[in-house]
Amino acid sequence: MINRILHSISYIFHPLLMPLIGVIFYFKISPKYLPQDIIYAKIISLLILTIVLPILLYFLLKTLGKVNSIELETTKERIIPLSINCLVILLVLQRVISNHQITELYYFFLGILISTLTCLVLAIVKFKASIHMIGVSGLFMFFIALSIHFSININGLLALMSIVIGAIATSRLHINAHTYKELILGFFVGLIPQLMLINYWL
Repeated sequence: MINRILHSISYIFHPLLMPLIGVIFYFKISPKYLPQDIIYAKIISLLILTIVLPILLYFLLKTLGKVNSIELETTKERIIPLSINCLVILLVLQRVISNHQITELYYFFLGILISTLTCLVLAIVKFKASIHMIGVSGLFMFFIALSIHFSININGLLALMSIVIGAIATSRLHINAHTYKELILGFFVGLIPQLMLINYWL
């Protein structure tokens, strides 16, 4: 039972979901006005670009024999998917989330791009940082920044996020997907870019 729960945590809190969760949360709490049709259009665009497209590309890469599993267990398997993800995020920054329209989300995705590029460089030098930890720690830092930016109390959500981070780390260790060093490095690779970019929008 515990094994199933720990395995399911890795899928429920998959890193592909983190950017979209951040965007939906932003639109939910932001006092800035945007027409609902624009909000829906951006959410659907991001759903397609950051979740549907990577899943389709994964199956293509698996068919071509470039990856063996969705876990991307080796550093070699990570290089092509991470490179493609960098291009997808660049497309998001250019076409979906513009700096002059939604500054907070623009820098959120810029932070994601920096984290992804860092993870790619680490994969090239044959070090496997935890992508799960990168995704959830970046989202955690973004939530903290938004709470300060909009002066809202989300302490309960931040406490829940802390538990989720611990659960993800436990899950990844339990299934032998990562070592402690890979999890810790992943945490900071996700968190630090978001923290550094706060100065540009907070």
